[in-house]
Amino acid sequence: MPNVFLISDTHFLHSNFLTFKKADGSFVRPFSSVEEVDELMRSNWNRVVSKGDKVYHLGDVAMNKRGLQLMDGLNGSKVLIKGNHDREEIGQYLKYFRDIRAVHVLADCILSHIPVHVDQLSRFKRNLHGHLHHLRVQSYNDGDHSGEPDPRYRNVCVEHINYTPIPLEVAIKDWTL
Repeated sequence: MPNVFLISDTHFLHSNFLTFKKADGSFVRPFSSVEEVDELMRSNWNRVVSKGDKVYHLGDVAMNKRGLQLMDGLNGSKVLIKGNHDREEIGQYLKYFRDIRAVHVLADCILSHIPVHVDQLSRFKRNLHGHLHHLRVQSYNDGDHSGEPDPRYRNVCVEHINYTPIPLEVAIKDWTL
């Protein structure tokens, strides 16, 4: 049986991303060049994902066609959950992905690019998502921000998973509600 992996927000060839900072002033992606981070992500991908494995990419693959071409040679049968930056024509993505979806339900979770509204979690229980990069969905109590990560959400952006696709079983391990 193939392994299932998750990854989000690779943003291949997005050089401006190297200028983005966290609230504390540190860089979101602390690399010297876009080539460095892109090569790390590609190397890590093929180190953990075998040809027969399945990978759900939860959106924002690349910023342009040239960046999308970096998907070539990456192992696994890939499914894209489209993100807000996945704006190329569908045929461009079908060169690298066997299927393209808005969302997908898997292992009692809803996979999405942008976190789903909390009201939807009564149906799906958990949300594996991307989009937030180094941030996490926060819990709210009676409208007040608690500052604690909401345990119903798991962010699989590369910044949270060491720029390496994460096995599904690791993403949901110890995730009891």
